Amino acid sequence: MIIIDPSAATSTVEQIRSQLAAQIRAGQLEVDVRLPPVRQLAADLRVAPGSVAKAYKELEGAGLIRTARAAGTRVNAGQATGRLLLDAARSFALAAQQQGLELPEAQGLLANAWVRGGSRT
Repeated sequence: MIIIDPSAATSTVEQIRSQLAAQIRAGQLEVDVRLPPVRQLAADLRVAPGSVAKAYKELEGAGLIRTARAAGTRVNAGQATGRLLLDAARSFALAAQQQGLELPEAQGLLANAWVRGGSRT
């Protein structure tokens, strides 16, 4: 499921791309599963078809999905992140929730750690 937040600082394209990428890497979207056609997903999300098309193009460029006219858009093999990273993400989410953080605050902490390369300094 993809949720679009019109008030988010990130673009609609990036929201679609990042949520689909996360679902693919977490194994929530299995190999060869067919994604909805551009127009259908755009209608479901109430966004412009061009936004979905651009997100799909970026995902294809990253090797996460492939598009073929007859077969549609499908998830590529070998894109799951792995159990260890998924478990760490769940642990982080649980700890953040227990501390009373909202999602944007938790994302900010993760972004800060990302920029620092995971160092403790």
